Amino acid sequence: MLVLFAPIVGLLVSGASSLSIPFDVLLYSVLAFIVIPLAIGWGLRAWLVQQQGQRWVEDVLLPRFASVTIAALLLTLVCIFAFQAQNIMGKTVHVVLIAVPILLQVYVNAALAYGLMHRFRVPHAIAAPGALIGASNFFELAVATAIALFGVESGAALATVVGVFVEVPVMLSVCGICNRTRDWFRREAVV
Repeated sequence: MLVLFAPIVGLLVSGASSLSIPFDVLLYSVLAFIVIPLAIGWGLRAWLVQQQGQRWVEDVLLPRFASVTIAALLLTLVCIFAFQAQNIMGKTVHVVLIAVPILLQVYVNAALAYGLMHRFRVPHAIAAPGALIGASNFFELAVATAIALFGVESGAALATVVGVFVEVPVMLSVCGICNRTRDWFRREAVV
C-alpha cells in the first residue's frame, strides 16, 4: 500500500477519466496520511517497549486506549459525514449508485477470501482477519486524497465518503459472520 497506492491511483484515475492528478499530490497524501503516522506510531511503540517492556505496553498501556481509539474513529466519521451531509442527503440516487457496487464488492471479496482460506484449511484466526483485509478498500486514505485534490464539496469526496459510509457497517457484519462461522474451521492449537 505504501509503495503502490500513488501509482495505482494515478493510473486508474487517468485511465478512467480525462483528469490529470499530479503524482506529487498522491505521494504527499500517502506520506501525510500513512507514512508519517505509521513511523511515529512505530517509533513511539519501540521507545515505550524499550523504556517499560513489551508486557507493560500490551497489558497496561494499550488497554487504556481501547475506548479512546473507538471514540477517535467515531469522531473522524462524524467529521467526514458532517462535511458531506448536504451531498449525502441531497443526492440520494448518487449515493445508492455508489453504494450498491461497493456493498457487493466488499461481500464478494470477503466471501472469496474466507471461502478460499476455509478450502485450504487455514486456521480461523488467520482466515477471519484475511477476509476483512481482502474486502477492505482503504477509503480513509481515499477520502483524504479526494478532498486534497478536488475539495470537500466535490463528487470525488462524496464517492469516497459514501465508501466509508457503506464499508464500516458492512465490515462489521463480515466480522460478525466470521465469528458465527468459527466452527467451520478446524480447531487451532493453542500456543
